[in-house]
Amino acid sequence: MSARIRSARVQQPEGNKSNGNGALPNFGGAIWAHRPKTFQAFSNFYQTRVDEAEFEPRLSELVRLRIAFHNQCRTCMALRFAPESVSEGDVCSLEKPEEAPDLTPRERAALHFADLFALNHLAIDDKVFDGLREHFSEGELVELSIWCAICVGFGRMGATWHMTEELPESYKANLDGRETLRGHDDAYVVSKSA
Repeated sequence: MSARIRSARVQQPEGNKSNGNGALPNFGGAIWAHRPKTFQAFSNFYQTRVDEAEFEPRLSELVRLRIAFHNQCRTCMALRFAPESVSEGDVCSLEKPEEAPDLTPRERAALHFADLFALNHLAIDDKVFDGLREHFSEGELVELSIWCAICVGFGRMGATWHMTEELPESYKANLDGRETLRGHDDAYVVSKSA
């Protein structure tokens, strides 16, 4: 099955490799090309979030991957933004983070918040935020909330777009069934300069 929104035909910059149909070969880029100004604005917003980040890349990646599981966005589950700090074993442990031996109390708190944000946001109350304050500053709470909002919203959009053409083979199997987080040898790693 191919993506539910057709790729835009775009002019390839000099030296850029196309996927053969004039579309950009990155996850969703050819779809975003239908609205390049919106994509540029989002990219700027996203980069500002990354540049301002106070919490560690590992925490950000753990939260992103946990929400990807809830969203069932295969693209999001296959991508690795911080492979140097999140091993494939860590990824596997996110299926049941409460049982994962290598998570810190801070990471567990963030993952609990991410679970609530993705599955039952109305359950996030004063008690939840009081618990988070044991591990996070007020600025980090804003950062964590924004990150969860990005991951939930854009992950669900990605899941509905069904972008599977460029996924690693292990994520193309069982496209109609529920996927689980797991380690794999063919992860799509995104470099910090990408």
